[in-house]
Amino acid sequence: MSSDSSQTVGTTVTPIVALDVSDRVAAKSIVTRLGSSCGFYKVGLELFAAEGPDIVSWLRDAGKLVFVDLKLHDIPNTVRSAARAVARHGASLLTVHACGGSEMLRAAVEGATEGATEGATGAAAAAGGCGILGITILTSMDSAGVGQSWGRSGIDVTAEVVRLAGLVNGGGGAGIVCSGHEAAAVRATFGEALGLLIPGIRLPGGDAHDQRRIMTPKAAAEAGARWLILGRAVTGATDPMAAMELVAASLAAAA
Repeated sequence: MSSDSSQTVGTTVTPIVALDVSDRVAAKSIVTRLGSSCGFYKVGLELFAAEGPDIVSWLRDAGKLVFVDLKLHDIPNTVRSAARAVARHGASLLTVHACGGSEMLRAAVEGATEGATEGATGAAAAAGGCGILGITILTSMDSAGVGQSWGRSGIDVTAEVVRLAGLVNGGGGAGIVCSGHEAAAVRATFGEALGLLIPGIRLPGGDAHDQRRIMTPKAAAEAGARWLILGRAVTGATDPMAAMELVAASLAAAA
C-alpha cells in the first residue's frame, strides 16, 4: 500500500537513546558518556517539561538528531501549532497519538513541515526535516490493559495497531510507534510506506522493567524496525558504551 505522504524515511535501522532524565545536567552526562557512539536521542515529556524546547536546540547544536516524544493529542489546529514549534527547534521526529484521527495527523505533518522550513538547521535539516510518528498501542500495555481502558474485551492488539497505522498512513505521517511483535503485520499491510519505531528494546537477558511487549535489537531489526528506542538497557548499564557496542553488533548480525 502506498502513502501520499511527503515525509520520507530511510531504510537503515537507527538506534535512539532515551534521555529519560529530569534535567539538562543529567542529559548532558549521558550524551558526554556515550560520545560518538550515539548520534540520535529521545527527549520525552519529563525532560521537555523541565527544560523546554531549548534542550532540543542544545542537542541539535551538539550535532545530534532529536526525537521529541510528546505524544500530542488535541484539536488539529493546536497540534499543528505545537508541531510547528517543535520542528522549528530542530527535531527530526515528533510523536502524536494516532487515535487523534487523520485530520489531526495531517495537521501535525503540515505544522512540522512548516516549522522545519522556518527554523531547522544543521543535523535536523540534513535529516530531511521533522517526521511525524503516530503512537499506536503503548508497549506498557497488553490486550487486557487496552480492553480495560477502552471498555472492550477480547482486544486483538495487532489488529488495532494495523488499524491505527492506516490512520497515520492516511494522514501523511512518516511512520508509527509499535512494539516489535506487531511490526511484521504492519509491514505486510503497508510495506515501506511507514517507518517503524520500536520501543521496549532490551538486550538479551535484560530486565523488562515496566514494558509488556519487549524485543531484542536483532529481533526488532529483523521484524522491520526503522528506529529502535534504547532506554535503561543502555543508560542504566554499568558501561553504556559497551552496551551500545552490543546493540551495534546485534544490528549487524541482523543485516
